[in-house]
Amino acid sequence: MCGIVGFTGNRQAAPILLDGLSKLEYRGYDSAGLAVRDGDALAQVVKAKGRLSNLVEKTDNGNALKGTCGIGHTRWATHGVPNEINSHPHNSQNGKISVVHNGIIENYLELKNMLIEKGYTFKSETDTEVVAQLFEDLYDGDMVSTTRKLLEKIRGAYALGIMCTDHPDTLVAVRKDCPLLIGLGKGENYIASDIPALLEYTREYYLLETNEIAVLKNDGVKLYDID
Repeated sequence: MCGIVGFTGNRQAAPILLDGLSKLEYRGYDSAGLAVRDGDALAQVVKAKGRLSNLVEKTDNGNALKGTCGIGHTRWATHGVPNEINSHPHNSQNGKISVVHNGIIENYLELKNMLIEKGYTFKSETDTEVVAQLFEDLYDGDMVSTTRKLLEKIRGAYALGIMCTDHPDTLVAVRKDCPLLIGLGKGENYIASDIPALLEYTREYYLLETNEIAVLKNDGVKLYDID
């Protein structure tokens, strides 16, 4: 199973994301990646095939990526071969949306063909890039309402972590049939696909319900249902 971590707060995100991913290595993976955002700039994305240590080395243990909000992922290849292009996180075409995903989007080919007809181009073979592109296509300026529209379109099992440059300190998380936890800290909050990734930082956590949408900022977490 793939691993997801996410962080928003006042500390540098990348070292925390790498540490969280290291606690999820037991789940197995063939590649890893980070997307870290510094203010309202586009997210910096770094990926590496193979062991997490390759990503650690590539990012100087996270010190090469500056920013206090980010998402990370360890991937088992399902759609597309294991390589850096297919690794998560994936960005939308305009670069403003970054997504990590566990699970399978069953109707991704249908959605991909629809987006190609609308002029979107794809770099990877993954169903996850379809989520990023679709989020861009549906984006109305509001993360929650866009996520609701996204959930109306996609079918399958998923745990999603989503960032958008229009909302610099914000992470959105949502799940269906794949576990995803919210970790609650002081001046910082987290997402993770399993408890070990959180334990060094907080013992307070919440398991998202199906299609429950969590909006994380450094000063708190808000929960919404699909309605």
